[in-house]
Amino acid sequence: MRHRKEITAALWRRIKPLLPEHKRSPKGGRPRLDDELALNGIVFVLRTGIPWEDLPQELGYGSGMTCWRRLEQWQACGVWHRLHRVLFEELRDANCLDLSRASVDAASVSSPRGPMHRPKPDRSRQTWQQAAPDY
Repeated sequence: MRHRKEITAALWRRIKPLLPEHKRSPKGGRPRLDDELALNGIVFVLRTGIPWEDLPQELGYGSGMTCWRRLEQWQACGVWHRLHRVLFEELRDANCLDLSRASVDAASVSSPRGPMHRPKPDRSRQTWQQAAPDY
């Protein structure tokens, strides 16, 4: 049984150029799972809330661990941040971005006063030697 695709072909065309190139190992080895299948697996797990290891193999999205590793790799490469930017720019260019109900919190925007410069605690006097136990 093959599950329907989680992402559309149009969205995949936007995402594909943002993904890092993968070079095959000169040693050979197992073929890498197609990025589009891995992305569909990632979206399926995140949409359904199932544990990564419970991703059904029948869907053809690869193993849950493969999808999780790909998610981590893409996060480290900044793929999601770039995708977020691209999609917002497209919405803005199409005049479809309505920010009248937007809210901002400290989790996504730094403080306008800048970071707090607190002195680091002096740990030089920390006791690393403990009294010998009384046996």
